[in-house]
Amino acid sequence: MVSSHNDVAECAVFGIHCDLKGQQPLGLIVLKSETSNQLDQIQNQIVLNVREEIGAVASLRNVLIVNRLPKTRSGKIMRKLLRNIADVDDFKVPSTLDDIQIISEIQDVYQVHRIGKFQ
Repeated sequence: MVSSHNDVAECAVFGIHCDLKGQQPLGLIVLKSETSNQLDQIQNQIVLNVREEIGAVASLRNVLIVNRLPKTRSGKIMRKLLRNIADVDDFKVPSTLDDIQIISEIQDVYQVHRIGKFQ
């Protein structure tokens, strides 16, 4: 659903800790460079698309825009690392991470949007 949006180049959707539900979905998207739509409009469209296709049970409410996603050297998106950045104070950085600077970039986005432990 999220990756099918015309303005999304790549994405990751994963669960983060939620006191009420146990886990809640969080979506991170990287936009295509030629995107001309408003950022909040893109985020709202994605949330509505997921709700229409899957239903309210999916409860995707947070879609954040990032410059890039953490990947292994072979190009696989590291969803567990994204979850750990949000939920765990002391986590191990995988040796397969292609660029360690991505961790601080993601932490900054989480802090701005008050996600996970950054609330």
